Amino acid sequence: MSGCVNVGIIGIGSMGGTHAERLYNGSVSGLRLVSVCDVDRSRLDRAKELYPGIKIYTDCADLVGDKHVDAVIIAAPHYFHPPAAELAFAAGLHVLSEKPAGVYAAQVQGMIGAAKKAGTVFCVMHNQRTDPIFKRMREMVKDGSLGELKRLNWIITNWYRTQAYYDSGGWRASWAGEGGGVLINQAYHNIDLWQWIFGMPQSIAAFCKTGRYHDIETEDEAVIYAEYNKNGKDGPTAIFIASTGEYPGDNRLEITGDRGKLVAENGRLKFWKLSEPEREVTRSSKEAFDCIPTEETDVTPNETETDGHLAILQNFSDAILHGAELISPGAEAINGVQIFNAAYMSSWSGRHVSLPVDPEQYKAALDEKIKNSKKTAAVGEAVASEGKGRWNVRW
Repeated sequence: MSGCVNVGIIGIGSMGGTHAERLYNGSVSGLRLVSVCDVDRSRLDRAKELYPGIKIYTDCADLVGDKHVDAVIIAAPHYFHPPAAELAFAAGLHVLSEKPAGVYAAQVQGMIGAAKKAGTVFCVMHNQRTDPIFKRMREMVKDGSLGELKRLNWIITNWYRTQAYYDSGGWRASWAGEGGGVLINQAYHNIDLWQWIFGMPQSIAAFCKTGRYHDIETEDEAVIYAEYNKNGKDGPTAIFIASTGEYPGDNRLEITGDRGKLVAENGRLKFWKLSEPEREVTRSSKEAFDCIPTEETDVTPNETETDGHLAILQNFSDAILHGAELISPGAEAINGVQIFNAAYMSSWSGRHVSLPVDPEQYKAALDEKIKNSKKTAAVGEAVASEGKGRWNVRW
């Protein structure tokens, strides 16, 4: 394909509206907004005013059937990502989906299969992968700077939310409307970064506290303990803590290996480098403390921080037009979904759960939660946002 990619946006609430504005204003080279779709008539009327000349649809099947559309951006509520994507792939279109790709792994497997059959570009909005600090951490883990990996700790308690936030939409923090709580919504980007940097665990034990701080039916606090296997033996471990009920909160990511430690906090990245592998130390504890040189370095990247959403949009364009490698391929989107599926299954069952979770077993357990859900997603309800600065590791 050459020239420009004609894009239709499915769902023009807060995030979809932001994408529409950027494409219409020419902020992304190679992408042109030609149509939008939403079930909320007031939002469509607003789009007509803001973006003269674009086509308006109330049914995404009509939008993907438009021969002038080359690609779609899906910014509808979580449960609608997979069916909208599969419609688009069946029409031979490229797809960029907002996160998470789906609520359960079986959905995402369907999306990946449809994309492969279509032979088109499939991307997911994992925009935090563009953050220079997380990119640097991934590089240092992969290049062996930390030696043999031991442990990842991530505490993310700065996702504070009030009861008013949850009351602002009937879909929020409900099994029927959102498919989960803090793990699927606020801390999902952290989950993606965890596996992107550190790799996928083999088993999980999780403790998800339902409505601990708020009047909601899903979790507003979660603690995950994950284990990794290496050549059939015990490997690294990971601890992941997320909450929307603490203030002031923390955001600290620590990764330890036998050759050092990385810590990301308050917008800085520090590296403690050992002069020799810790497991090879033969001296007494006192002598080791005195004699193992440890170099402490600020390794915060000098790279200018970019707008992650714009970076993913531009990468999507470049992948379609020029064959660029995707920063966040759709095929990888199942990893984060597998982690929170396993965490929920572990919490519901009270036992360790191996990954990948059996998709049918998880779907049956989720269906039971949905059946007893007290809320549903209002069809025309806006998917509200906390604003452009809602993710900020500098907090």
